[in-house]
Amino acid sequence: MTITSTASTAARQHTLRERNLELVARAVFESPSPLSRADVAAATGLARATVSTLVDQLVASRLVQELPAVTGGRAGRPAVPLVPAPRSVVGLGLEVNVDYLGARVLDLTGAVVAEHVEPGAFHDSDPATVLGRLGALASELVRQVADDGMSVAGARLALPGLVDPRAGRLAVAPNLGWSSVEPVPLLGLSLPVEIANEAKLAALAELAGPVPRSFLYVSGDVGIGAAIVLDRALFLGERGWSGEIGHVVVDPAGPRCSCGAYGCLEEYAGKEAILRGAGLGPDAPLGDLLTLLPGDGEAAVRAAGRALGSALADFVNLVDVGTVVLGGLYTDLIPWLRDDVLAVLDERVLASPFVDLEVRPAAAGPHAALTGGAREVLRGVLSDPSAFV
Repeated sequence: MTITSTASTAARQHTLRERNLELVARAVFESPSPLSRADVAAATGLARATVSTLVDQLVASRLVQELPAVTGGRAGRPAVPLVPAPRSVVGLGLEVNVDYLGARVLDLTGAVVAEHVEPGAFHDSDPATVLGRLGALASELVRQVADDGMSVAGARLALPGLVDPRAGRLAVAPNLGWSSVEPVPLLGLSLPVEIANEAKLAALAELAGPVPRSFLYVSGDVGIGAAIVLDRALFLGERGWSGEIGHVVVDPAGPRCSCGAYGCLEEYAGKEAILRGAGLGPDAPLGDLLTLLPGDGEAAVRAAGRALGSALADFVNLVDVGTVVLGGLYTDLIPWLRDDVLAVLDERVLASPFVDLEVRPAAAGPHAALTGGAREVLRGVLSDPSAFV
């Protein structure tokens, strides 16, 4: 005689409910247009009664919202469209960069409900001081959205360097002058926080728009980071440290980089390098450079484009992607550097005679890593909605 454990049976039933909740939530969140309960049942293969019960739970938990019923000209109960609930459960994106701190809150519809970006100069800064300041900014935003009835599911912290998300540790960020830092405790936040590389989160923000399934994302600022997206998923490498294109050497006889090597791409195409080439101070705002274009600043931007194209050619030859998405300051500079980037790619990419290489501006907007971080938090909500039900 076989005896089935009651606890085991309950666990399996609980797991099945969690899985079905995720199926229903994904059907609602990933549909390009609102679905009814009947539509969700058809999309998931679940029984209508099961879908109705699960939708009721998602609505009660403020993850899903019901719109006014619509009639389709047929007999029977009018269909009730279902959409992600606005201003309910939200995600928090945080970032430390060389010249700013940022915090942004997104709701389940993808709308920005609160944000704060604070300029600064964080070269060779103290991690405890900087992260404590960012934690204070984040705490204020959390308080604001909580006062408006929203619940923060968690946060992602974007950092410009080698990040080990599993260990919660920043190995090194040369432009910040940080190494071997555990950032999360220094924030002092009483909510779940994970860390990630800035360029990788910015690349994930691009996936919300019309981009190819595979592309190389390049984030230009004082430092230059990159993320490789293959079939809509990040290629992380063995330790999660892929994409450090800013430290690809474009001239071994070039100037010394903050990482200790010589002739890195950042010394030719980073923000400070471009500003110097245009005769501006290293802390000048990007707007000052844009006023020199076209004109006195164009030579510096074109030189950066050639250096960038050289590094990108190596990446494209190795990874075999046909689209390069330029983010950060490159989004604004792309009218003046795209031709030089493409010229070098055409010259140095072996497959260029056989494929159409595309260089396009990023579409996620300024400080895209903040958006990507908040979206990753909300993606976690979608993958386990039972935690909120």
